[in-house]
Amino acid sequence: MFGSRKREAIVRKTLEDKPANATQWSRTLMSAEAGASPSTIGRIWKEHGLKPHLIRTFKLSNDKRFAEKLEDVVGLYLNPPENAIVLSCDEKSQMQALDRTQPGLPMKKGRCGTMTHDYKRNGTTTLFAALNTLDGSVLQTCMPRHRHQEWIRFLNLIKRNTPSDKEIHVICDNYATHKHPKVKAWMKRNKRFHVHFTPTSASWLNMVERFFRDISERSLRHGVFRSVEELVTAVTDYVAHHNKDPKPFIWTANATDILEKVKRARKKVDTLRSL
Repeated sequence: MFGSRKREAIVRKTLEDKPANATQWSRTLMSAEAGASPSTIGRIWKEHGLKPHLIRTFKLSNDKRFAEKLEDVVGLYLNPPENAIVLSCDEKSQMQALDRTQPGLPMKKGRCGTMTHDYKRNGTTTLFAALNTLDGSVLQTCMPRHRHQEWIRFLNLIKRNTPSDKEIHVICDNYATHKHPKVKAWMKRNKRFHVHFTPTSASWLNMVERFFRDISERSLRHGVFRSVEELVTAVTDYVAHHNKDPKPFIWTANATDILEKVKRARKKVDTLRSL
């Protein structure tokens, strides 16, 4: 049995040191270092919630207007304006129509389905989507490219498919296409449209990204598409099925709590940089 000092030493070494020939500890490496069995190392790590093999990615926005944009967008989620429609919009660009080089085997009892690791590219398309934050319904179209011309066509699609007596609040990112002079001119001609930009490097704030994740996991990642037309059909069918019984994504975090979390993260990053 390991004493408390030995266990504390293993925990401290896991947190503060690295092995000579690797970027993180494994149970085998720590076992050799500490003179304990791999199963003992595993139990100690489990007791202290340590998982050296896992890492989470993050990125803090450097947008000088981060707080202002955050409060604006979160305000639309939590307190949407009356007589208005709030649409979370974005493009899922360069979606590839991938066909596999050999047919896969179907799933059966005791064996998962199979799919070749290599594939054939059959072209790309871009999905333009507008998620209604109130009811979860999605308005979509696919186009070959995602320039300002396509963005204006998508805005016109929204215009045609929304009540003319409703104000339209469009949430989108800072992509240059969304700020093109011709897009700005379109906005001036269509007074009921109002654009709200998410902060730079803060795509997590755009609710439609959650929908993009779902369509990728459920319809695209394991799909086989012999042409762009097949890919577009799969996207269209998925959205049509989704819109039969849409479910809104419920936003609960307020801007103040998010800002405090970002401040804590930034403080930790600054502390690490100063070491």
